[in-house]
Amino acid sequence: MRRFLILLLILVIITDGKAQSKVLVPFHTAYATGWNAHKVNRPSARKDALLWSDTATQLRFFVHNSKTGALHIALNAVSLRTAKQLTVEVRGKKMNITVPINTLTKEIKIGTVQLTDTGFVELVLSSKKLLPGALGIGNLVLSGPASEGLRFNTKERLNAASVHLRYPLADSIKAIGFYNEITIPQGYDPLYSYYMATGFSRGYFGIQVNSEKERRVIFSVWDAGNEAVDRGKVADSNKVKLLAKGDAVVTNDFGNEGTGGHSHWVYNWKAGETYRFLVTALADSASQTTIYTGYFFVPELQRWKLIAAFRTPKDGNTLNKLYSFNENFSGENGHLQRRALFGNQWVQQQRGGRWVALTDAIFTTDATGRSGDRFDYGAGVTNEQLYLWNGGFKEQEATHNDQFKRPNTTKAPVIDYTKDADSLAQARKDIQEITDAVKSGKIDTTGRVESVYYHILQQGTGEYVSETDTVTVHYKGTLLTDGTVFDQTRDKPAVFPLRRLIRGWQLALPKCRVGGKVRVIIPSAQAYGIRTRSKDIPPNSILVFDIEVVATKKM
Repeated sequence: MRRFLILLLILVIITDGKAQSKVLVPFHTAYATGWNAHKVNRPSARKDALLWSDTATQLRFFVHNSKTGALHIALNAVSLRTAKQLTVEVRGKKMNITVPINTLTKEIKIGTVQLTDTGFVELVLSSKKLLPGALGIGNLVLSGPASEGLRFNTKERLNAASVHLRYPLADSIKAIGFYNEITIPQGYDPLYSYYMATGFSRGYFGIQVNSEKERRVIFSVWDAGNEAVDRGKVADSNKVKLLAKGDAVVTNDFGNEGTGGHSHWVYNWKAGETYRFLVTALADSASQTTIYTGYFFVPELQRWKLIAAFRTPKDGNTLNKLYSFNENFSGENGHLQRRALFGNQWVQQQRGGRWVALTDAIFTTDATGRSGDRFDYGAGVTNEQLYLWNGGFKEQEATHNDQFKRPNTTKAPVIDYTKDADSLAQARKDIQEITDAVKSGKIDTTGRVESVYYHILQQGTGEYVSETDTVTVHYKGTLLTDGTVFDQTRDKPAVFPLRRLIRGWQLALPKCRVGGKVRVIIPSAQAYGIRTRSKDIPPNSILVFDIEVVATKKM
């Protein structure tokens, strides 16, 4: 009988020990929020606890249970100077506890909740009075049947996992344009979010929420080489070069995630509105460089805006490795969900300029998601759009390398570069630059047609050129800024129907007779505008042509 009682006691101890095994949720995984869950300052910390003294702050822990049943809750806590009253809320149940004065963290039992289903569980800590002295919140202590197999993030990095859609591209397609549209649903645009539309092997282009008062359109391009942190260590031969930027666009360097050239335009984009993005690539295999240009369509103006154009060294490729993503770039509010709808993806082929729809996408996530530190993310198809979401501690909806396909019912984009959002500002800038060049003696002018200036270098004896003529000409084209020659005839003259040439030629050449010579100074709007026309003509370039009219042919 005695032996039986001893065995029974051992069995009880083992069973009780298993039931009471504890799971410690680190204090550094808690989110500090205001009563409305907006970001507030994170409490200061010591080695074993967060020091909490602001009653406007709540602390939120998140765990995921795969077992149902009782969940016993306790808390390692320390209270300085005075005892503190603390409320813990779980699934609508509020439990009040007193944390007595102590200088070392002590385990305080809180209570028990019954979990009848599986999924994410939020535990919210609040207090109406924390002063004088601070309340130190240590590890959350969980036990009971529902704690078996409990999952939670153990890392101090509180960012939601980044999620991506990668768009497979056939090897036969040489893409010179990548077009995509983004809509951020109402309520899914918290602070510190980056929704990226048109990413490629050398850069990315999208919209950010940077602060309560500032939002941005961002376009960045990576340098060549392997430097990941400090652009000051990058050789000039590996650096991307800024060629042009739009009005009010800020440009600078970036580092710490690779290095490169950064550009952004402060713009108050809004949730619920659809935004259009276009990246173009002008590859030069001879010099092994590529010019990448980012354009953003401003819906209220119904015009395209140049963000920036960068030339990349050690490249020479067309667009490849295309992707989009959602990113939470600060960990203070990774408990809030970000969601983006991506639709109407197209690429423009180098040969013939034909547009090809991108309908397939592969879902991927970053190391935080792949490791299982965070698993609140998803992707899918709704109507004609692909979507991504991350954060918010909702049930996982997709796994790494899942494939999705959207319906191919959309129309190819029509890009009108002449509808430039900065046309008025750029025109003023061009006129000022031309006026300054005239005053300094850099150029001379005879007259002006609209905004195009011209100077007769040699009077001809033939008829005046007509806009409907086909002209035979010798010419040399240079940039007003530095005199770079971007094009010229050699031994033989060139023959063009004048109406097929840029507007500046059509306006100025009729001022010249056959046999004459004329210098034409063309503002960017009457030349190539915001287009990346060639490797030697950046967007928004003022062009200077010296033209000799050899002959004309009437239509």
